[in-house]
Amino acid sequence: MSRFWSPVVQTLTPYVPGEQPQMERLVKLNTNESPYGPSPKALAAINQQNTDDLRLYPDPEGLALKKAIADLHGLDPKQVFLGNGSDEVLAHVFLGLLKQAKAIQFPDITYSFYPVYCKLFGIDYQTVPLGPDCEIQTENFKAPNGGIIFPNPNAPTGRAIPRSDIEALLSRNTESVVVIDEAYVDYGTESCIPLLRGSTCPENLLVVHTLSKSRALAGLRVGFAVGHPALIEGLERVKNSFNSYPLGRLAQAGAIAAIQDQAHLESTSKKVIQTRERLVSELASLGFDTLPSTANFIFTRHPKHAGAKLYQALRDRGIIVRHFKSPRIEEFLRITIGTDDQTNELIAALKEILASA
Repeated sequence: MSRFWSPVVQTLTPYVPGEQPQMERLVKLNTNESPYGPSPKALAAINQQNTDDLRLYPDPEGLALKKAIADLHGLDPKQVFLGNGSDEVLAHVFLGLLKQAKAIQFPDITYSFYPVYCKLFGIDYQTVPLGPDCEIQTENFKAPNGGIIFPNPNAPTGRAIPRSDIEALLSRNTESVVVIDEAYVDYGTESCIPLLRGSTCPENLLVVHTLSKSRALAGLRVGFAVGHPALIEGLERVKNSFNSYPLGRLAQAGAIAAIQDQAHLESTSKKVIQTRERLVSELASLGFDTLPSTANFIFTRHPKHAGAKLYQALRDRGIIVRHFKSPRIEEFLRITIGTDDQTNELIAALKEILASA
């Protein structure tokens, strides 16, 4: 601690990202990265930009990338906002749209960066309990509020709700923004982006996406939000008061190519879904209870074995998963869906652990 810290720094409890361990032999299933590489077209586009032009600033507006995203989703480029990963996009959302006189609302078990942003920006918030099976129940989000935000599918549970539930929420909650964080939407969840098309676009719906998961570009740091042009204008004002060049030339080029390569997205997402189904089945045969997931991870527990002990036993065998020391979920493990070979190693290790317990 330094006596030169601002007062707010002394009160912060920063978000703790998933571990990036440096181990010689590692099955890394803890941070929900794609088990498959990015689109070859994205890699080629990045290489093509790796020239002397890197001495020049990138396009501060990212107009070509905004157009690629808009074209993919049937939107206007004025409905697209870009950021250095979806976490930066979310930071601008919290400051630009959710810092209101009334408390905002999000689930009590959800992405743990949300309360961190609230503390950083001085935003009051209320948590809304998940249902008995860890499901988001939109009817429990009550007006008045300063805004509502949650992931769909939720993290770390992996559970999703249908788009119709969000439409019903929007019809009830008309006086504040509703932010849907769709980081994992490509693995079997209905996106809310179609609601934003045309003249019926809700003025209070914002949808946030990342290229770190299904597009396999976590190392490139690209995220975006789509919504009514008036919401996007507010986010641009915040961004241009903070960092007017958030996305570099390499990032913009790679992101455009990745967005345009739908075939690669569909192929790799299908593989993840198939492996997820197999993993859930294998775990069930070992006595695990797994929540329904439409993400690239599962949330699972064993009724006879503590989550912390299973986590450590896997780690001792070079397999890294995620364990949260939080009420209601301390017995669960969050396991990223890996390759088939990684899944085989995980199951073999769990059989060994359970047999020796």
